[in-house]
Amino acid sequence: MKWICGFANAQGGKIYIGKADDGSVTGIKNSKKLLEDIPNKIKNSMGIIAEVNLHDENGKEYIEIVVEPYTFPISYYGQYYYRSGSTNQLLTGIALQEFLNRKSGVTWDASPVPNVSIDDLSDKAIKLFKERAARKKRIDNAILEDSNAVIMKNLRLYDNGYLNQAAVLLFHDNPEKYINGAYIKIGFFETDTELRFQDEVHGSLIEQVDKAVELLKIKYMKAWISYEGVQRVETYPYPDEALREAIFNAVAHKQYSSGIPIQISVYSDKMYIYNNGKLPKEWTIEKLFSKHPSQPYNPLIAYAFFIAGYIESWGRGIGKICEACLHAGLPKPEYDIDATGIMLQLKAVVDWDGNKIEYDKEGNKIKNTPQVAPQVAPQVDARFKYLMEICIEPKSREEMQYAMKLKDKKNFVKNYIKPMIENGLIEMTIPEKPQSQNQKYKTNDIYVATELIGGKEIRKLKDI
Repeated sequence: MKWICGFANAQGGKIYIGKADDGSVTGIKNSKKLLEDIPNKIKNSMGIIAEVNLHDENGKEYIEIVVEPYTFPISYYGQYYYRSGSTNQLLTGIALQEFLNRKSGVTWDASPVPNVSIDDLSDKAIKLFKERAARKKRIDNAILEDSNAVIMKNLRLYDNGYLNQAAVLLFHDNPEKYINGAYIKIGFFETDTELRFQDEVHGSLIEQVDKAVELLKIKYMKAWISYEGVQRVETYPYPDEALREAIFNAVAHKQYSSGIPIQISVYSDKMYIYNNGKLPKEWTIEKLFSKHPSQPYNPLIAYAFFIAGYIESWGRGIGKICEACLHAGLPKPEYDIDATGIMLQLKAVVDWDGNKIEYDKEGNKIKNTPQVAPQVAPQVDARFKYLMEICIEPKSREEMQYAMKLKDKKNFVKNYIKPMIENGLIEMTIPEKPQSQNQKYKTNDIYVATELIGGKEIRKLKDI
């Protein structure tokens, strides 16, 4: 009976009584009684009808039970079973809730959340959404004047007086208050087991991706510096479009009921983006890379991201990632998909040491070009060079300003610190917290040479 229930809840199937595992007929003795009892037991315990047939082979009888798949959930005395592969699983907890939602046509992100009102949502996140949606022209500019309540209703995030899970995730300042693991975890790894540093990105989903990308570029990546004339050009390890699309895909397709955060593991020459999601049934990695329809795991979250211009709605996200990687001279991304989730690997065009990487057609490294200090544009003020000399060892803004004998903080930041950072002459020691009271500035390492003098290593500014 449990297996019949599992078949009915999955793709249907057949059960044979009186056959061995190799398919040979062993026969049964009580066929008439079984032909009466089995249909009655199925009907009484599950309320469904299954076809029960009696067959004869070489004088031996066996029974065939044909179970059709049902579009609504079937329980066996209040318990739900589901056939997966060669196993029959008793569904409980989150798995049961997702199964019931799927059978009833309700997605997880559409489930209502009690005790949360529209007033609890972040005005900043909603304003950001409206501005992006209007800019992308996927909605009329009149949206800028709409109230928060109208926005929620138009996005199908508010119904019968309740906000749903998608609304809380997208627009609440602290969605983790209601949904565990609704954040992004980032770490830099020397090896698979050696973590150098890590961060967490919290807040509304509408803001999380921008925060994550900004943090990755400031703290977790080093750019290849080149010049076109006097124009400084920075090439980051991963194409910006590919990186954003990959993170947005992870956020939109994640299985939030798992309570597991999205995890971004950064290495010197590669990056892994993991989310606890899964592909639609019967999808393969090959189908993922070919043209396919859009089937988001969280359609309401995906719809809001589409309206804001964050993602595509036609299954083109992976295509865009591949195109961006190809344009940057990178191999196409690699996917590893199993029962625990989806892992995306992106290879870097610039490693942690600032070396430029080139790959062959199979995605293997063929060249590693060291970073060479570019020539500083000739019009660089000599005072900048002086500050670079004293900042070989990190200095605070106050120390730099005192050395220049300047009193006005605002003008010093505007005329010295800001242009020197923009041109890559100096760097912040705490880039992830620009306003930190412990902030200091140091000369970019590409302009610093080390010499051995009298048995001691002396760092000095290169001849620029």
